[in-house]
Amino acid sequence: MPKVKISVEGYKCLRCDAEWIPRSKEHPKVCPKCHSPYWDTPKRKI
Repeated sequence: MPKVKISVEGYKCLRCDAEWIPRSKEHPKVCPKCHSPYWDTPKRKI
């Protein structure tokens, strides 16, 4: 049986570097690993 490469778009948390494939088409509210609501905002350097 031949193998086929499949690509799927997902999200990446800018806080904990977790990567996931969304279950729905809605924009995620929190990261599933660290539960941060700021997963799409980079950490600020102090």
